[in-house]
Amino acid sequence: MKGLRKSSKDTEVLKGVDFEVKQGGIFALLGSNGAGKTTTINILSTLLKSDVGNATVNGFDVASQPDKVRQSISLTGQFAAVDEILTGRENLIMIAKLRHLTNPRQVADDLLKRFGLTDAADRRVSTYSGGMRRRLDIAMSLVGKPQLIFLDEPTTGLDPEGRIEVWKTVKELAGGGTTVFLTTEW
Repeated sequence: MKGLRKSSKDTEVLKGVDFEVKQGGIFALLGSNGAGKTTTINILSTLLKSDVGNATVNGFDVASQPDKVRQSISLTGQFAAVDEILTGRENLIMIAKLRHLTNPRQVADDLLKRFGLTDAADRRVSTYSGGMRRRLDIAMSLVGKPQLIFLDEPTTGLDPEGRIEVWKTVKELAGGGTTVFLTTEW
C-alpha cells in the first residue's frame, strides 16, 4: 500500500499511509479511536475507495481487480456478525453453501472442532457467550480457506477470558499459514 489518502467531507482520515504486510504472518494496525484503522481495512477489502494512492491485496489491485481481492480475503468486523436464531453449525453450513463448497456439513464440523465449539454446535447462538460468538464469527470467516483474513477490533466488548481465546485463535491462524491483518486500540 503506497500513498493512501482518504477524506470524509472536510476531514482527512488517511494521510499518505504506506506499509507492506508479509504473507503468512500477523500484522497489527494500532491506533486510537478515529485514527483511520477501519477506513484502511474498508479500502483494502474493497468496501471503500481511496482518494489517492494504490494498494494490492494478494497480488490483486484493489481498484482495478476488486472481485479477485474479495475472492481471496475474508473480513470480520468489530462486532460478531452471526445469526443468533440459528445454531453455530447452521451458521457455518449457511456460509459454506453461499461459497458453493462441497460437503458444507463437514466444513462446519471441522471448524466447530478447530474453534472448540463442538459441544455448543447445536445450540442457538443467542445462548453463546461473547467469546464463543466471536470464535464462531472468526470460524465463519475461514469458510473457504481465505489467504488473508481482516479482523477489525477482534476483541471489542469481550471479557479478559474471551480476549485470550481470540488472541490464541489469531496465533493459530498465522501458524496455519493464514495472513492475519488486525486492528486494535492501544
